[in-house]
Amino acid sequence: MTAQQVAERIDAHIGAPRRGTTVDGFLTGDPDAPVRGVAVTVMATFDVLRRAVEQGLDLVITHEPLYFDHGGTSEATLAAQGDPVHAAKAAFVAEHGLRVLRAHDAWHDREPDGILTGVARALGWLDAERDGDAGVYDLPTTTLGPTTTLGELAAHVARSLGACALRYVGDPAAAVSVVAVQPGFQGFEWNRRVLARPDVDVLVIGEGHEWEIGEYAADAVTAGTSAGMVVVGHAPSEEAGMAEYARWLTDLVPEVPVRFLDAPDHYRTVPAERLAPTTR
Repeated sequence: MTAQQVAERIDAHIGAPRRGTTVDGFLTGDPDAPVRGVAVTVMATFDVLRRAVEQGLDLVITHEPLYFDHGGTSEATLAAQGDPVHAAKAAFVAEHGLRVLRAHDAWHDREPDGILTGVARALGWLDAERDGDAGVYDLPTTTLGPTTTLGELAAHVARSLGACALRYVGDPAAAVSVVAVQPGFQGFEWNRRVLARPDVDVLVIGEGHEWEIGEYAADAVTAGTSAGMVVVGHAPSEEAGMAEYARWLTDLVPEVPVRFLDAPDHYRTVPAERLAPTTR
């Protein structure tokens, strides 16, 4: 089976029309070469590529770009400038004959959203989503129970999604019962609309501009209109959604092995107790 045949089967069964302009498709490599195995990941980091080669997986399906920008427009500039990270990564890809296929838009566009489904499964919230209100969950119907606090929620999200540097805005003791989830980066306006809803207590996002949604969330807490916001980190906020993709793809292409490769959260934090107190 060739990489192109894998891609064609995905397109035929993904359940969402291809966008007129899309980031999905092959980013590098020969699509007509045979495939020994498929690696599915949220982000094709150098570490993920190395592990794929070690496991004999020469088609890498990644949710995020290979070379650091969403539209893929920076690769020519990086190459022209001799960027050392790009050079090392590109040389490794070429040396091992890797094919890299982007799977972003269609996986989000399917009903239900593949990323959101995987995240909800990891959080244990698949049955807690409100009917007709994608990404909004009633916590009393989950194992967290009806008296969850913001601090308890943040800890549950961090554990469930493998987030090593999760942050949150708000009082950890604040009671929360309705949570909205927006994985990845959706931008201030999408974040604000949900955080401003009177029926949503807290918003969980992948990442956002601190001077936009971060300040809005802080002001919402002060104004008493929201319990706060949880910031997971981009990759850990979507990784479970690509584990969902790997499960789906395994049944779709039984001719080749399919393995999910995690991209561990590489951010770390300094424990708060080690920080000098702030003078106001």
